[in-house]
Amino acid sequence: MYKDVWRKMLSKEIKYKHSKSSLDKHPSLRPKMRAMLLDWLMEVCESYTLHRQTFYLAQDFFDRYMLSQSDVQKDQLQLIGITALFISSKIEEIYPPKITELAFVSDGACLEEEILQMELIMLKALNWDLCPETVLSWMKLYIQIASLYDVTNLLVPQFSQETYIQITQVLGTRSYGKHTFLKITASKFALSGEVFVLHTGLKWEAIETCVNWMAPFMETMMCYESAQLREFGQVPSEDRHNIQTHVDYLCMLVNAQEKQSKSLEPLFPPTPPSSAEKPS
Repeated sequence: MYKDVWRKMLSKEIKYKHSKSSLDKHPSLRPKMRAMLLDWLMEVCESYTLHRQTFYLAQDFFDRYMLSQSDVQKDQLQLIGITALFISSKIEEIYPPKITELAFVSDGACLEEEILQMELIMLKALNWDLCPETVLSWMKLYIQIASLYDVTNLLVPQFSQETYIQITQVLGTRSYGKHTFLKITASKFALSGEVFVLHTGLKWEAIETCVNWMAPFMETMMCYESAQLREFGQVPSEDRHNIQTHVDYLCMLVNAQEKQSKSLEPLFPPTPPSSAEKPS
């Protein structure tokens, strides 16, 4: 059964196409605009106590939609972003926000009718492919494997909530940059090199460049106060780490990019290992 799950996850890597250059098709847009949009969506998620997976799924929908379009104007970004969150929340949440609530948080920039119209446009553009493996999905898998002490209960979380939210903080900073496959590398920072290679099946040479590229972001995170577990009214304590929270990721991103610009590493994400390099 576990091998079937693994193969299914790998197959989705091929089916769901992403590109770090998705914004290149939109001359009037800048990477900072995407970062600001994601920062706002993260705030919305926290306001409505939405799950982390809801946020990362919305990010996936947004990036893939932008990859399928060309010359999108900046005044459309908020509508596209809130629509992506509208769709992802209906997939992930038991009680998703009502469309009236999402229109309200846009402060009049997005009308209910516009969100509904954009929903249909986005679903068609995505070909109704709405079940990708997100960055978060892979991160949880690798942390679970590394923390496993009961092989008969692989599907029951066995990792530390504190470790989990610290790694998601790294993911949060990097998700604001150009799209890159962080499914593997982010988890590296919580594990020793030997343990990481053992549990992912990848050779160190396949990820070394990406790890070095991410190092400035990890260094930046170390300068900030560690992420803390929070309590949410109606959320059970065993699920609190799964709720998306907002911190000043934009400031962290600027600091990390300054560190990165001083290094010899390129500013653009390295090419990730192909699915063929992963154990089948």
